Amino acid sequence: MASIIVTSGEQKGEYLPLGRRTNVIGRAEALPMQILDDMVSRKHLRIWYDEKTKEHSAEDMNSKHGVIINNKRITEITTLREGDQIRIGQTMLLYTDKDFDDSESALSHFKKIGERQRPTMIQ
Repeated sequence: MASIIVTSGEQKGEYLPLGRRTNVIGRAEALPMQILDDMVSRKHLRIWYDEKTKEHSAEDMNSKHGVIINNKRITEITTLREGDQIRIGQTMLLYTDKDFDDSESALSHFKKIGERQRPTMIQ
Protein backbone atom coordinates (compact mmCIF):
# COMPACT_ATOMS: atom_id res chain seq x y z
CA MET A 1 0.00 0.00 0.00
CA ALA A 2 2.48 2.73 1.18
CA SER A 3 5.19 3.34 3.76
CA ILE A 4 7.13 6.03 5.57
CA ILE A 5 10.91 5.47 5.84
CA VAL A 6 13.16 7.35 8.27
CA THR A 7 16.04 8.61 6.11
CA SER A 8 18.17 10.53 8.63
CA GLY A 9 19.29 10.32 12.24
CA GLU A 10 19.69 7.44 14.66
CA GLN A 11 16.49 5.78 13.43
CA LYS A 12 17.56 5.75 9.77
CA GLY A 13 16.08 2.73 8.01
CA GLU A 14 13.06 2.32 10.29
CA TYR A 15 9.80 2.23 8.39
CA LEU A 16 6.07 2.33 9.00
CA PRO A 17 3.66 0.51 6.66
CA LEU A 18 0.74 2.95 6.38
CA GLY A 19 -2.10 0.71 5.27
CA ARG A 20 -5.58 2.22 5.21
CA ARG A 21 -5.64 3.41 8.81
CA THR A 22 -4.85 6.81 10.29
CA ASN A 23 -1.25 7.03 11.52
CA VAL A 24 0.14 9.61 13.91
CA ILE A 25 3.90 10.17 13.99
CA GLY A 26 5.63 12.00 16.82
CA ARG A 27 7.66 11.72 20.00
CA ALA A 28 5.01 10.00 22.17
CA GLU A 29 5.81 6.39 23.12
CA ALA A 30 2.36 5.01 22.27
CA LEU A 31 2.48 6.03 18.59
CA PRO A 32 3.02 3.50 15.78
CA MET A 33 6.15 5.46 14.74
CA GLN A 34 7.93 7.21 17.58
CA ILE A 35 10.55 9.75 16.46
CA LEU A 36 13.28 10.36 19.02
CA ASP A 37 13.97 14.01 18.20
CA ASP A 38 13.65 16.85 20.72
CA MET A 39 12.20 19.14 18.02
CA VAL A 40 9.34 16.72 17.26
CA SER A 41 6.07 17.22 19.11
CA ARG A 42 4.43 14.33 20.97
CA LYS A 43 1.83 14.18 18.17
CA HIS A 44 3.42 15.93 15.21
CA LEU A 45 2.12 14.53 11.91
CA ARG A 46 -1.02 12.67 10.90
CA ILE A 47 -1.19 10.57 7.72
CA TRP A 48 -4.31 8.79 6.51
CA TYR A 49 -5.72 7.01 3.47
CA ASP A 50 -8.70 8.47 1.63
CA GLU A 51 -10.86 5.66 0.20
CA LYS A 52 -12.47 8.00 -2.36
CA THR A 53 -9.25 9.35 -3.90
CA LYS A 54 -7.13 6.25 -3.17
CA GLU A 55 -4.37 8.56 -1.86
CA HIS A 56 -2.59 9.25 1.42
CA SER A 57 -2.76 12.74 2.89
CA ALA A 58 -0.69 14.47 5.57
CA GLU A 59 -1.55 17.11 8.14
CA ASP A 60 0.48 19.02 10.73
CA MET A 61 -1.05 18.41 14.16
CA ASN A 62 -0.33 21.97 15.40
CA SER A 63 3.29 21.07 16.07
CA LYS A 64 5.65 23.74 17.37
CA HIS A 65 8.19 23.39 14.52
CA GLY A 66 5.83 22.45 11.69
CA VAL A 67 5.88 19.85 8.93
CA ILE A 68 8.00 20.49 5.84
CA ILE A 69 7.22 18.52 2.66
CA ASN A 70 9.69 18.92 -0.22
CA ASN A 71 11.18 22.05 1.44
CA LYS A 72 7.78 23.76 1.87
CA ARG A 73 6.02 24.14 5.22
CA ILE A 74 2.49 22.78 4.97
CA THR A 75 -0.42 24.75 6.44
CA GLU A 76 -3.26 22.59 5.17
CA ILE A 77 -3.99 18.97 4.31
CA THR A 78 -1.50 17.83 1.66
CA THR A 79 -1.76 14.83 -0.68
CA LEU A 80 1.39 12.71 -0.57
CA ARG A 81 3.19 11.57 -3.73
CA GLU A 82 5.86 8.93 -4.36
CA GLY A 83 9.25 10.22 -3.20
CA ASP A 84 7.96 13.11 -1.06
CA GLN A 85 10.51 14.12 1.55
CA ILE A 86 8.97 15.05 4.88
CA ARG A 87 10.89 16.84 7.63
CA ILE A 88 9.64 16.89 11.19
CA GLY A 89 12.02 18.44 13.67
CA GLN A 90 15.48 17.46 12.49
CA THR A 91 14.33 14.09 11.13
CA MET A 92 13.77 13.35 7.46
CA LEU A 93 11.12 10.87 6.31
CA LEU A 94 10.42 9.51 2.85
CA TYR A 95 6.92 8.70 1.61
CA THR A 96 6.70 5.84 -0.85
CA ASP A 97 3.71 4.04 -2.28
CA LYS A 98 5.47 0.71 -1.71
CA ASP A 99 5.29 -1.84 1.12
CA PHE A 100 8.35 -3.66 2.50
CA ASP A 101 8.99 -6.97 4.22
CA ASP A 102 11.74 -5.60 6.48
CA SER A 103 13.83 -2.51 7.27
CA GLU A 104 16.65 -3.72 5.00
CA SER A 105 14.42 -3.66 1.91
CA ALA A 106 13.00 -0.26 2.95
CA LEU A 107 16.50 1.18 3.29
CA SER A 108 17.49 -0.32 -0.05
CA HIS A 109 14.52 1.42 -1.68
CA PHE A 110 15.58 4.73 -0.10
CA LYS A 111 19.12 4.33 -1.45
CA LYS A 112 17.79 3.70 -4.98
CA ILE A 113 15.67 6.86 -4.82
CA GLY A 114 18.71 8.82 -3.57
CA GLU A 115 20.73 7.65 -6.55
CA ARG A 116 18.05 8.89 -8.96
CA GLN A 117 18.00 12.32 -7.30
CA ARG A 118 21.75 12.98 -7.58
CA PRO A 119 22.60 15.56 -10.24
CA THR A 120 24.81 14.48 -13.12
CA MET A 121 28.34 15.86 -12.94
CA ILE A 122 29.59 17.47 -16.15
CA GLN A 123 33.34 17.35 -16.66
